[in-house]
Amino acid sequence: MRGDGSGRSARPAKTLAARAIAMLARREFSRAELRRKLVAAGDETDAAEVDRVLDDLVALGYLSDARFANAVVAQKSGSHSKRAIGATLKAHGVDTEAASAALEASEVDDDAAMVALWRRKFGTAPANDRDKARQVRFLQSRGFSLSAILKLLRAPPHEEGA
Repeated sequence: MRGDGSGRSARPAKTLAARAIAMLARREFSRAELRRKLVAAGDETDAAEVDRVLDDLVALGYLSDARFANAVVAQKSGSHSKRAIGATLKAHGVDTEAASAALEASEVDDDAAMVALWRRKFGTAPANDRDKARQVRFLQSRGFSLSAILKLLRAPPHEEGA
């Protein structure tokens, strides 16, 4: 530490590109999300400088909305509906083409995902209206439609192999 009482080390500040690469080393980001984080960090950088750095990272292959979309789809498939995954991608600023391509490539099946999630989380038909409401709320929070949820709960699947 320096003797000026600031508590900061004497290391030089990271460049904008170095900060962006450090963030990308931890996890995938969409371009819009990484731009927001870099602009919010401030440090006398303007939006044009951030855009230039992001363009360089895209050209180098370090930043890719398609790769980010595929990662999000892989992470959330099986526990979220296509609609919820698409909304997540939209919220992260991924363009509709990249989001659609990632969803189509994954072959997410909403019905199978909902049944598998229901089995993992609950496994049995609701015993009363309170349990039913709780199961409906949970599945709706994962993006599944109310009609599909009610259809599932009216005729819950039996244990596999039974």
